Amino acid sequence: MDSPVYLDYNATTPVAPEVADAITPYLREHFGNASSAHVYGRRAAEAVARARERIAALIGARSDEIVFTGCATEANGLALCGVARALAVRKRHLVISAVEHPAVHEPAMQLRERGWEVSVVPVDGTGRVDPDTVAAATRDDTALVSIMHANNEIGTIQPIEEIGRRVRGRGILLHTDAAQTPGKIPVSVDTLGVDLLTVAGHKFYATKGVGALYVRRGTPIAPASFGAGQERGLRPGTENVPAIVGLGAAARLASERVATAGPRMQALRDRLQARLAADVPDLRLNGHPVYRLPNTLNVSFPGVSGEALLEAVRADVAASVGSACHAGSHEPSGVLAAIGADLPRALGAVRMSVGAYTTDADIDRAAHALLAAWEALRRVAERSAA
Repeated sequence: MDSPVYLDYNATTPVAPEVADAITPYLREHFGNASSAHVYGRRAAEAVARARERIAALIGARSDEIVFTGCATEANGLALCGVARALAVRKRHLVISAVEHPAVHEPAMQLRERGWEVSVVPVDGTGRVDPDTVAAATRDDTALVSIMHANNEIGTIQPIEEIGRRVRGRGILLHTDAAQTPGKIPVSVDTLGVDLLTVAGHKFYATKGVGALYVRRGTPIAPASFGAGQERGLRPGTENVPAIVGLGAAARLASERVATAGPRMQALRDRLQARLAADVPDLRLNGHPVYRLPNTLNVSFPGVSGEALLEAVRADVAASVGSACHAGSHEPSGVLAAIGADLPRALGAVRMSVGAYTTDADIDRAAHALLAAWEALRRVAERSAA
């Protein structure tokens, strides 16, 4: 039996063959500790340095501004808590948005429990924050604004560049969780105007268990954990050399392919949306129609639940009703609540995200299965109501 069409690239991506090939030598012959002075250690250290350069090139940074972490969650926590530790004597206020990933929201709430004040700015019906609202929420004692680059559930891209222009020069740091954007759209730390930026390896064809935090030179930040001096002392611990090498290889691929990958994914996404919209009256798009990740389609099917729909098509389609980090929860998505979706719309939402290995045939198979299942579930619901 064929495997179902994979439409959950926002949850995780497969490891690219080029990435797996790059990693393999560092699992076998080049196994040294990057802190060791002998040849095995030097080889490992050189590989880590190359990976650092490739991540820096991907986002337009300097290599000494890249700190490797175990994942994007750790990078986000280091950004928020590290800045808080560095500035707590002078500043005790933080600004985030209502649609942040838990990896930003939860550290912010932990800081609130420690006496920090946290302002949560709303989003509009498409999931976008207003830069003026963000600026109005800041104060003299604001240490950091953290707004995600693009939402993992609905794909909406935030106006980070405009936010940066409003907070720059006021002594306020700007962080963006860019876990979803590298390899899909161009990412430049200088264009965005950010001081800190989070990268997640497994969102662009590297392995799970590795990420990075960009920290602009001169940014006040303190370590959140303690040990030896690896990663400028900000993330102590023996480097995961194979995963870091893989992250560097994935970054190089993303840099080389982003110009063509984005339009290709958008064509696939739009093909799927058009197929569904043609046969599902009142299908609702969740997210911005223009400022949206090119690979992401979040729509609400009328009259059915997204969970029931995905269960009905499980042999043909692997997608989700929201963030993989909320899998197993039967509550409506907080992101959809933030954009003003009512309960039926929120419960009927399905997130589909395409990627490098999605084909036209995959899209057609998925659309056919979803449409057939929606029609069958709708008829059952109508008979039950009668």
